[in-house]
Amino acid sequence: MTIKMPPPRQIKPELERDFTRSPALGYEPSDEVGFVRCLEHGFPTPLARWHYHDEYELHLITCTSGKAFVGDWIGPFQPGHLVLTGPRLPHNWVSSDMPEGGVPQRDLVIQFPHEPLVQAAQTIPELRDILPLLERAKHGIEFFGLSQRAEQHWHRVKAAKGLRRWSAFCDYLADLAACTDYRLLSSVQLQSTDDDRSIDQIHAVVSRITDRLAEDHSARALAAELGMSESRFCRFFRKATGNTFTDFVNRVRISRACQLLMDTEHPIVHICYEVGFNNVANFNRRFREIKGMTPSEYRKLSLTRFHGAA
Repeated sequence: MTIKMPPPRQIKPELERDFTRSPALGYEPSDEVGFVRCLEHGFPTPLARWHYHDEYELHLITCTSGKAFVGDWIGPFQPGHLVLTGPRLPHNWVSSDMPEGGVPQRDLVIQFPHEPLVQAAQTIPELRDILPLLERAKHGIEFFGLSQRAEQHWHRVKAAKGLRRWSAFCDYLADLAACTDYRLLSSVQLQSTDDDRSIDQIHAVVSRITDRLAEDHSARALAAELGMSESRFCRFFRKATGNTFTDFVNRVRISRACQLLMDTEHPIVHICYEVGFNNVANFNRRFREIKGMTPSEYRKLSLTRFHGAA
């Protein structure tokens, strides 16, 4: 008797390409799209899946609630949830309170590419105001207190064409760039600094940590390598990362653990040691402190990032 094996479990995000962006799914026709692309869709839809793309995506939820997945972050969403994701950052929103038959509108989305904005900022000084925003978007940004204004912005952009669309889009970006009530969602983020030597030093330290997670990283040893006292190094590190040295190492390790929990079927004990924790109890405690759940709960929740499962 032949035993039929189940298909392998999907663990990787799907790359969204231009040829899949059909107007039947809510996209604007390709011959009408310029720099800014608008998208409106309901739920369920084939578009709601664990995926990524080369563009930034500004995503506003207008109805239903559920779980959002942005990189290694898992958290709740409800109407008014506004997030900017950077290029190739995997994401998905999965509603859990839909009426029978779904909803006709759940997502108001704007997509735009990276390179033209960065190139334009080299010659148009006003555009440089948005560069810190784009840098933060690598980790996904959730904005607070902007949902009503964001919906108005989306409709203005959608209704406009040509230069007026660009103007409406810039107005939207200006509000986001000026917003101070936000949080970064996925992983850890370095803070900006004007000192090139300090940038080089901190990136060398961070690279050492991320490339050799399983090793024992000591603030005292790293301080000595940089010719600093331990206390000076700790102040320097906190200013550059926004975290104490120990917290940063733990967050990087937990972020890597999240990736392994989502993308592999490795046992949790194996993952614990692979990312540099020396006992499972400490790993579980740190994981819960940072992610608000246990590793096993995180793995179980992550399976719902596909479509119903999405």
